[in-house]
Order: sequence, then C-alpha cells, then structure tokens
Amino acid sequence: MPPGDGKPIRCAVYTRKSDEKGLEQAFNSLDAQREACEAYIASQRHEGWKLVPTAYDDGGLSGGTMHRPALKQRLADIKAGKVDCIVVYKIDRLTRSLADLARIVEVLDQSQGVRPHKVLRRCP
Repeated sequence: MPPGDGKPIRCAVYTRKSDEKGLEQAFNSLDAQREACEAYIASQRHEGWKLVPTAYDDGGLSGGTMHRPALKQRLADIKAGKVDCIVVYKIDRLTRSLADLARIVEVLDQSQGVRPHKVLRRCP
C-alpha cells in the first residue's frame, strides 16, 4: 500500500497498435502489451498497485490523434475517479504527439488522486 493512506492504487492498462495487421490472431500485439503491463502491475503489488480489469485497447488506430475510443473512455474514467494510474508498454503506445501528451497529462493533473508522475509507467 502507498505510505499513509492504505488505499490501493487502481492501475489501468492502455494498449494500442497503429494498424490492424495481425489483430485477428488469437494472441496479438495488444495481448502481448497487456500481458507485459499486467505482469508489471503484479510486481508492484507490494506498493499497493491493483489491476483495473477494464480493457483499454485501441487496435488499428494511429497514436498521432486523440480520436481513439479506448483513449477517450480511459480519460473519462480518470475524470470519474475510477483509475489512479495508467500503465503503458511504451509511451508511444499512449501517443506519438508531444502536444497530445501534454493534454493527457493536464487531464491527469486535474483529476482527483491522479498525479502525472504516477501515471505513465513503462513496462520493463
């Protein structure tokens, strides 16, 4: 648990793949990203991290735009106080635009309990 408050840190995994190639496979890039991030969250259990089971997956969508259904849902869930930490395989899975990254961090910073330094985690 985090020092002081004893509440779990609700961690959501966000995955993205720019094209649809291979997404029809039983185990694809989104699954691999999710598996690595879930393992990372499990490794941080001693810090109070807990996986949010909601899948935030944008398959076949460019990271150069904010017009992605799972990204929009995740940001809405952050604003609604359902998520404390976002875990991504690599930052470029979140966005390819520095301007969009700044917008995302601003949303996180304005949300209850979500702080930018705790939000963007890269799986090892």
